[in-house]
Amino acid sequence: MRIALFVTCVNDTLYPGTGRAVVRLLRRLGHDVVFPESQTCCGQMHYNTGYRREAQKLAVRFVETFADADAVLAPSGSCAAMVRDNYPRLGEPGSRLDRAVSELAPRVYDLSELLVDVLGVTDVGAYFPHTVAYHPTCHGLRLLKLGDRPYRLLRNVAGIDLRELEGAAECCGFGGTFAVKNADVSAAMGADKARNAAATGAEVLCAVDNSCLMHIGGTLERQRAGMKTLHLAEILASTEQEPARV
Repeated sequence: MRIALFVTCVNDTLYPGTGRAVVRLLRRLGHDVVFPESQTCCGQMHYNTGYRREAQKLAVRFVETFADADAVLAPSGSCAAMVRDNYPRLGEPGSRLDRAVSELAPRVYDLSELLVDVLGVTDVGAYFPHTVAYHPTCHGLRLLKLGDRPYRLLRNVAGIDLRELEGAAECCGFGGTFAVKNADVSAAMGADKARNAAATGAEVLCAVDNSCLMHIGGTLERQRAGMKTLHLAEILASTEQEPARV
């Protein structure tokens, strides 16, 4: 399958290792991964803060950039949810944008969706001999409805010890601009999530969205919990020959 990687802003800017892990993983599974260089932001931040016109322009660019892809992979639950849940609200019914979104949005996937639902694989041949707790992010849990897909993939990783996270379904408090507008509440929610994560005794906290991991990871570091954060892609891309760094 020809899969287009929409790397997303936060990964491109702060977590390039996630994009590289996605490419390694999908190529290992025998798929062609392309990176359309004309891609930009999906417009999530603009849309969430009321800049509808700016978000609409970015949506137009997105659908033009990825129109020919068999599948579009966004290794960020919030960005995938932006395309699937909010893009349909940006175009007038019957407009060119509305038609383009209707055609493309069903082909935009989170990594776990792509692997389990489209490629039909839950064992990707990964090796990660570490203790791990999984945080189901809000967009992944509530909008994409990923369910147990990430858990099914993690349980098939050789050497892994998967720990249960108390209050897993609770928000970490990041919420994009929520963390800026409601800093005290956001920090308190992040502290609760970080304490629950550290209480698992796991070495690594895993999620499908690096923005949430950035928020929780910063709190863990300030708490000196000694717990690392890794995107799901980096764990699934890890092998005995090319292990992920922890």
